[in-house]
Amino acid sequence: MKTVEQSLSSHFAELALPVLSEARVQEMDKFIQHGTTTTLDHVVSVAWEALVLARRYHINCDEHALVRGALLHDYYLYDWHDHTSCPTRWHGFVHPSIALRKAECDFDLSGCERDLIAHHMWPLTPVPPHYIEGWLVCLADKTVSLRETIGAKIFSTSNSEVIS
Repeated sequence: MKTVEQSLSSHFAELALPVLSEARVQEMDKFIQHGTTTTLDHVVSVAWEALVLARRYHINCDEHALVRGALLHDYYLYDWHDHTSCPTRWHGFVHPSIALRKAECDFDLSGCERDLIAHHMWPLTPVPPHYIEGWLVCLADKTVSLRETIGAKIFSTSNSEVIS
């Protein structure tokens, strides 16, 4: 008998695999997002976290658009830490539009998915998401980013170290 988490994992895989099987999506594994986490690992974590939030709080949403949009929300395909490959020093503000433009070239996106990608960095992007899916990804992205940025430092300390 499947547990609830196993069932959700299977559902997530079913929604995510069509996007994750694309070669250009796999290119995200070449770039570091936060700390030592690749962009591909980051977007998978955000997609999972957003789906878990929707289910945990019984939020009625388009789970297909939620997972697809979350997997593509950082589909900009460059190393934002390297200022020679990053098109601007304002990455945090402009990468949603770059990711959207690239995703539109490679995928047929719904309006919800477009909005989610374009507005996931609110409040750095001045217009907030228009759909609940975008709000879920916005929250999941900030949670996962925080975990990737400072969480690894906090939770990877040995018992003898003191966190200052």
